[in-house]
Amino acid sequence: MTINLPGVVSAKKILCPSVPTTKKRASTSINVPKGFFAVYVGESQKKRYVIPVAFLKQPLFQDLLSRAEEEFGFGHPMGGVTIPCHEDVFLDITSRTGLLFASLNIHAELFFTYTTCLKKNNQETLTKCFKFVKSKDPLLFNVIISNFCRNGFAFPALKTLSFMHFNGVALDTYALCSSLKASSVMGNVKFGEQIHTHVRKSGWLSSVFVGSALIDLYAKFLLIDNAAVVFDEIPVKNTVCANALLSGYGETTQWVEGLELVRKMPGLNLDYDHFTLSAMLRACAGLSAIELGRQVHAYLIRNVYDVGRDMFLQSALIETYGKCGLVAKAFQVFNLLGLSFDGQRKRDVVLWTSMLGVYGRNGHFKEVILLYEEMLKENIKPDEVAFVTVISACGHSGQVKLGTEYFESMTREYKLVPGPEHYSCLVGLLCRTGELDKAWKVVNEMLHKGHGNGSVSMWGAVLTACQDHGNIELGKFAAKKALELDPQNVSIYVLLSNLYAKYGMWDEIGLLRGLMKHGGLKKDAGCSWIEEASLGAQKNHSLLTTWITLPAHVISLEMLSWNENLRTMKLDLLKDLHCSSCMCWVALQGQYHVRMMFSSTRALYRLILSSAAL
Repeated sequence: MTINLPGVVSAKKILCPSVPTTKKRASTSINVPKGFFAVYVGESQKKRYVIPVAFLKQPLFQDLLSRAEEEFGFGHPMGGVTIPCHEDVFLDITSRTGLLFASLNIHAELFFTYTTCLKKNNQETLTKCFKFVKSKDPLLFNVIISNFCRNGFAFPALKTLSFMHFNGVALDTYALCSSLKASSVMGNVKFGEQIHTHVRKSGWLSSVFVGSALIDLYAKFLLIDNAAVVFDEIPVKNTVCANALLSGYGETTQWVEGLELVRKMPGLNLDYDHFTLSAMLRACAGLSAIELGRQVHAYLIRNVYDVGRDMFLQSALIETYGKCGLVAKAFQVFNLLGLSFDGQRKRDVVLWTSMLGVYGRNGHFKEVILLYEEMLKENIKPDEVAFVTVISACGHSGQVKLGTEYFESMTREYKLVPGPEHYSCLVGLLCRTGELDKAWKVVNEMLHKGHGNGSVSMWGAVLTACQDHGNIELGKFAAKKALELDPQNVSIYVLLSNLYAKYGMWDEIGLLRGLMKHGGLKKDAGCSWIEEASLGAQKNHSLLTTWITLPAHVISLEMLSWNENLRTMKLDLLKDLHCSSCMCWVALQGQYHVRMMFSSTRALYRLILSSAAL
């Protein structure tokens, strides 16, 4: 039998003198146990395998070493020998010599290297390797599954788990956790549910690691009820599994349920960590619960958390104040977090981007541009999110030239590839200033460069501009493209209906309404949050926009069961009425403190009129 190695003669020569030479070199190997020697495989000679000396008696292995010495000289600076063959060839040789079964650790190491180099077009080789596996120890399979997951091969990882189960190999914590991760990566919740069934039958649900992996799986598929059931079934919980469920509540915007879970954690002897506090702040931002957000901030200060080293906590703290409309407080936190003990400011791009988002969300578009310029002066390289915010701010402030320059600087100065969201901001910028031709030119450029099919917001901006300029055909095309991306988007139907109504196309409007009715589409009602604080108690109430049109005394007495009458009402409008939310502060007999976030300025005006009639 001959072994074909690159650059090596094919004649078979067994040089027995090579055996004592190799044993001598084996004694000089660094960090190698007694009775083993090191073999360096591959053209780079960097990958090392530890092999028993007894395998030097194998004729096939001697042939390999002899011809390697003849052609290359197989000494290695680190001790041991060098075999300059490819790793898949070495795997084939070791399987023939029996080396593959010499040690389970070597077995696992060989498969670890092999799965790292595995390509999608030769995954069937994995089945060929499995026929050599006789051991029932799960160590080897754990190496294969975890390495498949690490390299993005989700399906082979799940296939390996099936092989283990079919051949009676025990499924331990490592195999189950890695397979659950592979199921989420592959988007296969059915396979994850099968693993969940096995976990219940085998009793592995007592493992907090497996339980956390199951919660994370269901949370990523937005099956938050299933995740909550798994959390309740875990006998001994820890903060990690609680954080996994808390993350799921955040993904599904179930802020109240998330805060309720946080409230239960001390009773379960679970401590808060940085992730828990960050999730709490995001829930406070989602509910506009500023008082609770302040309490979390105070908790951070009292417990001497090193907020300066956790960018997630920093950004969550800034976004909490920003989403509650306290822009000045958010900027104060931004300045304090960036101040180090030596007096120098050390703020990364995430912190800057969070503050830019606060300004943009609250309608302070000039401040967005000024802060962006200050960020550039401090030599902070902007990322893709920062460009979305600043280009959008230029669009709202009417600075077309500046916004175009920022867009062009992405590729010219910072080597960033614009995505659909950047093209959407640029198109919206041009459409707001009436430059529909330039906007359409940008859209064609994006489509021809292969940057995707745009976004719903981009086509919506084109549709709105078509309504202003009377371009019905282009408006139809934009609506068609937007609905291809999101068929359930009701706002596109509304914009197209407004376009038809402006030019008296009532038949087309009837067809649109028929399509919406047939598809079960209807516009979601706006929602407003009311935060009530009374004598230390705190509650959150959710009101639909249609409810806000009722008289104020109905809201206060019947809906919220408040027995006090409205005596004073102080209205504090935002400076920019174009913002999507307005704030109203209500004092009830000096005992209640209510903060109301309205979904539209019109809803606030209705409340003003109804309260004036009291």
